[in-house]
Amino acid sequence: MATLEEVKHIENPSDNELVQMLLKRQAELNSLLEITLAINKNSSASVLFEMLKIILQVNLKVGSMLLLVKEEDHFDCASHFGKPDDSFVGIQKMCSQLITLKAITALAEYEIPNLKKYDYYVPVRHNDTTLAFVLIGDFNAVPELLSHELSYIQTLLNIVMVALENKKLFRERVQRERLQRDIELAGEVQNMLVPLRLPKSRAYEIAATYLPHENIGGDYFDFIHLNENEFLWCIADVSGKGVSAALLMANLQASLRAWTSVERDLGEVIRKLNAVVTNNTKGERFITLFLGRYNIISREMEYINAGHNAPVLIIGDQISFLKTGTTLLGVFDELPFVHQGKQIIPENSLIFNYTDGLIESFEEDAFVLEEDLVGYVFKHSHQTAERINKSVLTDIKESKGAKMNSDDITLLTLKIH
Repeated sequence: MATLEEVKHIENPSDNELVQMLLKRQAELNSLLEITLAINKNSSASVLFEMLKIILQVNLKVGSMLLLVKEEDHFDCASHFGKPDDSFVGIQKMCSQLITLKAITALAEYEIPNLKKYDYYVPVRHNDTTLAFVLIGDFNAVPELLSHELSYIQTLLNIVMVALENKKLFRERVQRERLQRDIELAGEVQNMLVPLRLPKSRAYEIAATYLPHENIGGDYFDFIHLNENEFLWCIADVSGKGVSAALLMANLQASLRAWTSVERDLGEVIRKLNAVVTNNTKGERFITLFLGRYNIISREMEYINAGHNAPVLIIGDQISFLKTGTTLLGVFDELPFVHQGKQIIPENSLIFNYTDGLIESFEEDAFVLEEDLVGYVFKHSHQTAERINKSVLTDIKESKGAKMNSDDITLLTLKIH
């Protein structure tokens, strides 16, 4: 509202002029109230910009206006009237010359073609960044009140832009909280799928270490009793990370348990799993997997390695790798070949299964050679299965001076008595 000093500076104002001035200031206050009420009602940006447009046209008698709002790396026209709208390229060129101005500025002295249509530049800034600005043209305010009128326009624009920025920040916070909750739920579901307790038996000993890179991971392992004399184990690594990898892993587990309950042939199980992965991912993700089955009575092990890190088999002083199998799952609609490995496992043998997070930490530029890994496993092979996992992981971290936490890590050690 105009102050008494501003009124006094108007030469010999008539009673009618004073009344008109007071009515105008009352209209300005009412406009501020209406804008505030609209913000409190959570009105959209288009509604607020339309209200601003009407206030400038009707209350302030502005002849032309161009309102530009920052959107990421450029400015968009949010509202305009009185002059033809400029092209996108023209607007960006004009913006690059204006955003260096930090305060309300008269444009008469600037030789910019598009600016000849406008008289004043009114910005809204926050943290040294111009969030929006309005160009005003054909504005015949009383000279003594011009500064007040322009400041009022800036106040209106400030109120609108702060409200929209707060609304944007609130939406982003809600989205982050929703995403975080989704991740937590996915992690809880995944934890229910990973075996928390592995069985104990006089015939074998098994232990697992599962360290997801984030709250949820793409590694998977499982242990399934098929009957009183046979069990099956699996270790797998889904490409990628996050919720999508965890969901694919959960689907893999459900499919594996379903098919192994009705299908004896491991080759056929692998083909079925490949079909499931291919249908679900359309070739955009793949899975490496090792699947083994052991018979306690015959001591025969059968296995298929589908592109996974080859488990280390230690029989006495003999070391070998379980590599026989097929390609990655999810790459081909039909696997080009499937070979099944078979071996008799004598007493006091050890099978060390792992995912590539154990030997590769790209963020730390730390990598473990296969022969070094074998050395760590062999050195601790006399220990319990659980202790072997801890010792091997500790040795790798100490030898590489790294945390080895760039990816999910899963260790599954099986000792056959």
